[in-house]
Amino acid sequence: MQTDETIDKYFYITGWIILAITAAIAIYFKICGTAILEKAPKCALHSVTGYYCPGCGGTRAVFALFRGDIIRSFKFHPFVPYTALVGGWFMISQTLQRITRGRLHIGMHFRAIYMWIAIALILINCLVKNAFILIYGIHLLD
Repeated sequence: MQTDETIDKYFYITGWIILAITAAIAIYFKICGTAILEKAPKCALHSVTGYYCPGCGGTRAVFALFRGDIIRSFKFHPFVPYTALVGGWFMISQTLQRITRGRLHIGMHFRAIYMWIAIALILINCLVKNAFILIYGIHLLD
């Protein structure tokens, strides 16, 4: 079985890769002036059924978070600010621990509970938004 250090190392490396890709995409769209939301494909499930999939609202939540609108990001999809908070603290704490070579022992470690919370947020978000459509006829993302 892998040790916590090995799992943390993989998540840390993955975090830097995701940050680099995100920065490159953000710079590209900033330079080109392209409105990415206009280019993003519409959700196939929502287009066909009128109901939201578990990922609906995620792209809008990311862009709201980039604009600094945390509340709106949470309303679009709570998984996004949760991931930014937990992932951000993981990256910061791991970086500080690695820079100080362990003298500052604050590195957050992977725990399965973080994944279970993320899954619960995704499912609850999907159920609540679809319940509003089914019961009240209100589309929360439109």
